[in-house]
Amino acid sequence: MSFINDNFMLKNKTAKELYETVKDLPIIDYHCHLVPAMIANDHKFKNTFELFLGGDHYKWRQMRTNGVDEKFITGDADDYAKFSEFARTMPMLIGNPLYHWTHLELKRYFDIDDTLSEETCKKIWDICNEKLATPEFSAQNLIKRSNVEVICTTDDPADTLEHHNALKDFSTKILPTFRPDKAVEINKDTFVPYINSIGVKSYAELEMWIIEKIAFFNSMGCRLSDHALEYVPFGIGDPASAFDKKMNGGELTSAEIDAFKTAMLKVCAREYTRLGWTMQLHIGALRNNNRRMYEKLGADVGFDSINDLCIAEPLSRFMDNLEYDDCLPKTILYTLNPKDNYVLGTMLGNFQKAPTAGKIQFGSGWWFNDQRDGMIAQMTSLANLGMLSRFVGMLTDSRSFVSYPRHEYFRRILCNLIGTWVEDGEYPADKKTLEKIVSGICYYNAKNYFKF
Repeated sequence: MSFINDNFMLKNKTAKELYETVKDLPIIDYHCHLVPAMIANDHKFKNTFELFLGGDHYKWRQMRTNGVDEKFITGDADDYAKFSEFARTMPMLIGNPLYHWTHLELKRYFDIDDTLSEETCKKIWDICNEKLATPEFSAQNLIKRSNVEVICTTDDPADTLEHHNALKDFSTKILPTFRPDKAVEINKDTFVPYINSIGVKSYAELEMWIIEKIAFFNSMGCRLSDHALEYVPFGIGDPASAFDKKMNGGELTSAEIDAFKTAMLKVCAREYTRLGWTMQLHIGALRNNNRRMYEKLGADVGFDSINDLCIAEPLSRFMDNLEYDDCLPKTILYTLNPKDNYVLGTMLGNFQKAPTAGKIQFGSGWWFNDQRDGMIAQMTSLANLGMLSRFVGMLTDSRSFVSYPRHEYFRRILCNLIGTWVEDGEYPADKKTLEKIVSGICYYNAKNYFKF
């Protein structure tokens, strides 16, 4: 019998009852990294390796930690050899969320109760490959069987969104998310080539281009933006002079960089507010730490970590500047450093505003915090300092088509957390109110907040 059973992570009666309320609710995946072309083309996975390990740097990172040679991770080893090394790594992941996620995926999609290891690798490989060869395991059918109502992909402003257009009649809403980082991060080497590629010649043209692209994304159903920020900038200065200096090969000062970023983000925020969008700010990643591997493999391959910054004052000044000019949109704040949970948990209350309940949100445990302890820490901080009952809940932030059991994982953790509070006598056993709270967090809050 699998350890993934009906009571997995549910440790008391109230938790089990609450989970029954939410387990079959649809999923609103308002932030992920699925490739729209794969959905539009109804991609067929060639084998178990591609489905479980293709592009998944969470797993690559742990394989490296287990001493697996890069040949079997991103190198030229054959797919079964790579999957075998993953299987060899799996039993060593006690306490790591990958152990739970992987076995939830094997159970929910393939009805496999065996735990993955060297001994079971070939059996699991064969079972999965046999099923992947059937139409039921195409990209679109995996989404359908996962009970997903909305998927918001992550898209560059220059994207034509042709694949989203092709999916307009698909049963699940596949909507774009506006991710303008390449046009904002003037300090990065990618800025000048990107600006040249879009044909922009001045800061005024860049502003106009951004506004036009936001309007286009809005016409395609987009209702969220996403900004990945190493830190929250706040600066006052001339963004046009910073733009010209950068495009002419000059070295910008930190003040010039912050002035440009602040101005660009404010242009975006003003449009988001006008259109009723939600702005997501992901704060605190320290990216591409391993220079040798970055030069060899590029970005997003498992060499990022948590930054250690003082984010409170610049975040406050940034949000205050937007609020003062009445252009602070609905906003979700994510921190990669859990030391800042209370910073964000208290920042929310400074800028809440009717009529939107929970206008400023504390985003779910992100990336390295996307595990049981991280989720509990985020939700407990939010409950202590704000209003957990208005939380818009979980997202996948994933590139995998079988990552949707992470919502089950989150729902079980949520129900166990609240169930424990009730059983410990810290909240009344008011079934009607409790069911409203957990179903809100798991589905209805997001549905009402984003208005898809």
